[in-house]
Amino acid sequence: MKYIGAHVSATGGVENAPLNAAEIAAKAFAFFTKNQKQWYANPLTFEAVQKFKKNCRTKNLSPDHILPHDSYLINLGNPDKTGLEKSRKAFIDEIKRCMQLGLKYLNFHPGSHKKLITENECLNLIAESINITLELTEGVITVIENTAGQGGYVGDKFEHLAFLIEKVKDKNRIGVCLDTCHTFSAGYDIRTSKAYYNTMDQFDKIVGFKFLKAMHLNDSKSKLGSHVDRHHNLGMGELGLEPFRLIMNDSRMDNIPLILETIDKNLWKKEIKMLYGFIE
Repeated sequence: MKYIGAHVSATGGVENAPLNAAEIAAKAFAFFTKNQKQWYANPLTFEAVQKFKKNCRTKNLSPDHILPHDSYLINLGNPDKTGLEKSRKAFIDEIKRCMQLGLKYLNFHPGSHKKLITENECLNLIAESINITLELTEGVITVIENTAGQGGYVGDKFEHLAFLIEKVKDKNRIGVCLDTCHTFSAGYDIRTSKAYYNTMDQFDKIVGFKFLKAMHLNDSKSKLGSHVDRHHNLGMGELGLEPFRLIMNDSRMDNIPLILETIDKNLWKKEIKMLYGFIE
């Protein structure tokens, strides 16, 4: 079964995120557990946590299909020692917030070398950051999002994802989120059935579908291999609708959160309905 939703607002408190998801008929959702543009956040209150869990139950939204995202400020591969320590501290806090909320996953961008160190050095810092975090937390699976490779970010190659997974000690707490826009912008074509299955076969051989924990469903304003991360609404960009039809009928994407991050949130409800309509 497919579980489709969107990255919804948690304005006013995390407890509002499941309510906002229900308003667009979502069966899954993503959200920020704190302001994604600030390092510091007040601790979650007991009341907010209880309301969040209650609202999830009321709206039949399972932790299996909820994909919180960490702060955009965090860079687990930061070549600057002070920036790296700050990022690691914030990442650990993000995981602990997920633990409080009873959530299963935390989605994150791996990190950027800022063109100051090599890709390999950056990847090793990220792996070290993940291992440190896992030792200090429990339960939550860290879900690496593949990137477009913009701004010195690693994670645009499937080999990068496989490298990180290999370096992480606890394989039960590491996974991958594939973003369709990022995948395409990174140079992996998915526009036709032949291209889609070729790319997914590469992913399976290099990373392995057992590590696929979620997907972000976005069209792309940018062209194939541009390494520019610019999302678009479904069918309005370079990808068209065919990749999303293929995903909806690919059993390997069953029972994981499939999250829209398309640019016009007013279309989310329509896009969710359209995606379910693609299922044969």
